[in-house]
Formats: sequence, structure tokens, C-alpha cells
Amino acid sequence: MVKIELDSLSIDELAALRDTVADKLAEKVAARQAELEAELEALSRYGKPIKRVQGSAAVKQKSAVSKEQATNAA
Repeated sequence: MVKIELDSLSIDELAALRDTVADKLAEKVAARQAELEAELEALSRYGKPIKRVQGSAAVKQKSAVSKEQATNAA
């Protein structure tokens, strides 16, 4: 992992880094959620049917982050 000297970054660079991290985190959460849903689907053959969660937690989380960024920018 690359170590970044945060103190040397400008505000714009830090903001861009934050956005990049938030996007990457949302991608990884969505990928992991898809893996878990596939596993649950496979396991559901052996038991009671599962209830599907409406909407994606990653999408909701990203929306919340976007709203927070818009609030902070104002």
C-alpha cells in the first residue's frame, strides 16, 4: 500500500482523494454485497425462501455521502 503524506496535500487534492476513496469503497461494498446475495441465493435452496432487501445499501450509502458533500460545500 502506498503511504500518502496527507499534510503535504492541498485542500483540492485532499477533496479529490476523499472522493476517490468514497467511490472505491462504494464499489467494494457493492461487489461484496453481490457475492453475499449470490451465496444466500445458493443457500436458500436448502431452507426457507429469503426476503430480498429493497434497494442497495451501497447506493444508499453513496447517496448519503453525496448529500453530505453537497451540504459541506455550501
